[in-house]
Amino acid sequence: METTDGTNRVTHQNPKTTEAVSRLKEGIAFHLSRWNGLQMALQNQWGGRDSLQKSHQLAADILSWFFQSKAPLYVEDLETLLDESMLLSFNTEIEDGSIEEVAERLMITHEEYIHGDH
Repeated sequence: METTDGTNRVTHQNPKTTEAVSRLKEGIAFHLSRWNGLQMALQNQWGGRDSLQKSHQLAADILSWFFQSKAPLYVEDLETLLDESMLLSFNTEIEDGSIEEVAERLMITHEEYIHGDH
Protein backbone atom coordinates (compact mmCIF):
# COMPACT_ATOMS: atom_id res chain seq x y z
CA MET A 1 0.00 0.00 0.00
CA GLU A 2 1.49 3.29 -1.05
CA THR A 3 0.75 6.40 0.97
CA THR A 4 0.84 10.01 -0.13
CA ASP A 5 4.53 10.28 0.72
CA GLY A 6 5.30 7.34 -1.61
CA THR A 7 6.14 4.79 1.07
CA ASN A 8 4.53 1.53 2.14
CA ARG A 9 4.11 2.63 5.73
CA VAL A 10 1.40 4.02 7.93
CA THR A 11 2.29 6.13 10.92
CA HIS A 12 0.70 5.08 14.19
CA GLN A 13 -1.61 7.39 16.06
CA ASN A 14 -3.22 6.99 19.45
CA PRO A 15 -6.41 4.93 19.61
CA LYS A 16 -9.62 6.93 19.49
CA THR A 17 -12.86 6.08 21.20
CA THR A 18 -13.95 2.70 22.43
CA GLU A 19 -16.52 2.68 19.63
CA ALA A 20 -13.83 3.33 17.04
CA VAL A 21 -11.68 0.50 18.40
CA SER A 22 -14.73 -1.75 18.33
CA ARG A 23 -15.27 -0.87 14.66
CA LEU A 24 -11.63 -1.63 13.91
CA LYS A 25 -12.04 -5.04 15.60
CA GLU A 26 -15.14 -5.64 13.47
CA GLY A 27 -13.20 -4.68 10.35
CA ILE A 28 -10.43 -7.11 11.21
CA ALA A 29 -12.95 -9.88 11.87
CA PHE A 30 -14.75 -9.07 8.61
CA HIS A 31 -11.61 -9.35 6.48
CA LEU A 32 -10.51 -12.56 8.20
CA SER A 33 -13.98 -14.06 7.73
CA ARG A 34 -13.76 -13.44 3.98
CA TRP A 35 -10.25 -14.90 3.63
CA ASN A 36 -10.71 -18.27 1.93
CA GLY A 37 -7.37 -19.65 3.13
CA LEU A 38 -8.20 -19.06 6.77
CA GLN A 39 -11.78 -20.24 6.36
CA MET A 40 -10.60 -23.51 4.78
CA ALA A 41 -8.17 -23.97 7.68
CA LEU A 42 -11.04 -23.47 10.13
CA GLN A 43 -13.50 -25.74 8.33
CA ASN A 44 -10.94 -28.53 8.05
CA GLN A 45 -9.50 -27.92 11.52
CA TRP A 46 -5.97 -27.69 10.16
CA GLY A 47 -5.03 -26.08 13.47
CA GLY A 48 -6.55 -28.90 15.50
CA ARG A 49 -9.65 -28.80 17.67
CA ASP A 50 -8.84 -25.28 18.81
CA SER A 51 -8.71 -23.86 15.27
CA LEU A 52 -11.48 -21.37 15.99
CA GLN A 53 -9.65 -20.10 19.07
CA LYS A 54 -6.50 -19.73 16.98
CA SER A 55 -8.38 -17.60 14.46
CA HIS A 56 -9.64 -15.37 17.30
CA GLN A 57 -6.08 -15.11 18.56
CA LEU A 58 -4.94 -14.06 15.08
CA ALA A 59 -7.51 -11.24 15.11
CA ALA A 60 -6.31 -10.15 18.56
CA ASP A 61 -2.68 -10.30 17.40
CA ILE A 62 -3.49 -8.08 14.42
CA LEU A 63 -5.21 -5.53 16.66
CA SER A 64 -2.24 -5.57 19.04
CA TRP A 65 0.16 -5.17 16.13
CA PHE A 66 -1.67 -2.03 15.01
CA PHE A 67 -1.40 -0.45 18.48
CA GLN A 68 1.81 -1.82 19.97
CA SER A 69 4.36 0.27 18.13
CA LYS A 70 4.91 4.00 17.85
CA ALA A 71 7.04 3.29 14.77
CA PRO A 72 5.54 3.35 11.27
CA LEU A 73 3.59 0.26 10.28
CA TYR A 74 4.61 -1.53 7.08
CA VAL A 75 2.27 -3.78 5.12
CA GLU A 76 5.15 -6.23 4.64
CA ASP A 77 5.35 -6.73 8.41
CA LEU A 78 1.63 -7.48 8.55
CA GLU A 79 2.06 -9.96 5.70
CA THR A 80 4.77 -11.68 7.75
CA LEU A 81 2.49 -11.83 10.78
CA LEU A 82 -0.29 -13.42 8.69
CA ASP A 83 2.07 -15.85 6.97
CA GLU A 84 3.71 -16.98 10.21
CA SER A 85 0.37 -17.37 11.95
CA MET A 86 -1.02 -19.53 9.16
CA LEU A 87 2.12 -21.66 9.14
CA LEU A 88 2.53 -22.05 12.90
CA SER A 89 -1.12 -22.18 13.98
CA PHE A 90 -2.68 -24.00 11.03
CA ASN A 91 0.28 -25.82 9.44
CA THR A 92 -0.67 -24.05 6.21
CA GLU A 93 1.39 -22.24 3.62
CA ILE A 94 -0.63 -19.75 1.64
CA GLU A 95 0.86 -19.12 -1.80
CA ASP A 96 -2.12 -17.75 -3.73
CA GLY A 97 -1.41 -14.06 -3.09
CA SER A 98 -4.24 -13.77 -0.60
CA ILE A 99 -1.96 -12.91 2.32
CA GLU A 100 -0.92 -9.76 0.51
CA GLU A 101 -4.54 -8.93 -0.36
CA VAL A 102 -5.75 -9.44 3.21
CA ALA A 103 -2.85 -7.41 4.62
CA GLU A 104 -3.63 -4.57 2.20
CA ARG A 105 -7.32 -4.57 3.20
CA LEU A 106 -6.41 -4.62 6.89
CA MET A 107 -4.04 -1.67 6.44
CA ILE A 108 -6.76 0.28 4.63
CA THR A 109 -9.19 -0.52 7.44
CA HIS A 110 -6.62 0.71 9.96
CA GLU A 111 -6.05 3.92 7.98
CA GLU A 112 -9.81 4.53 7.92
CA TYR A 113 -9.81 4.06 11.69
CA ILE A 114 -6.96 6.58 12.09
CA HIS A 115 -8.71 9.16 9.93
CA GLY A 116 -12.12 8.57 11.49
CA ASP A 117 -13.66 7.17 8.28
CA HIS A 118 -15.22 4.17 10.04
